[in-house]
Amino acid sequence: MRKRFRQARAEHVEALPQGLRALILNRPPAPILALIPEDATVGLYHPAGSEAPSLGWARWLSENGRRIALPFFPAREAAMEFRVWDNPWDDQSLETGPWRALQPPAESENAVPNVVIVPLVAFTAEGHRLGQGGGHYDRWLAAHPQATAIGLAWDCQLAEELPVEAHDRPLAAVVTPTRIYSI
Repeated sequence: MRKRFRQARAEHVEALPQGLRALILNRPPAPILALIPEDATVGLYHPAGSEAPSLGWARWLSENGRRIALPFFPAREAAMEFRVWDNPWDDQSLETGPWRALQPPAESENAVPNVVIVPLVAFTAEGHRLGQGGGHYDRWLAAHPQATAIGLAWDCQLAEELPVEAHDRPLAAVVTPTRIYSI
């Protein structure tokens, strides 16, 4: 299932004109902003490959009073943490982590986000998500039940149904370029 949705996502993004890609998901829509307090720390992912773009949100939120944090892994076998990203316009300040994702350097301040914008491979209208398969976000969200989880996705990632396990936590909302799925 992951393979099929990853391929559909990659084909969808490849078909988008480059100029249009730059305009998509530039800022959180008003209904989503209602879920993000003005002084919140927001954990976002740094997009890789064909993942839905999150950097527009990071920049807008940073300009509008929110602290931005990115996932951080000290080692492959370590649990996911978040570290503050002081300047979401500066990718040069980031380092490649053990999972090959860009992350803040180890000396960056630890953070526990109030809101987490999560990547996904697929989602349902009911807020269930199919992640990359490592369980990093599932474990982090289980350890931080007070955090609000919001998904960012392309419309082609909508699934009629997904396997749901006891530890899976539905997202509060999923945002695509054309729709908000509020749960």
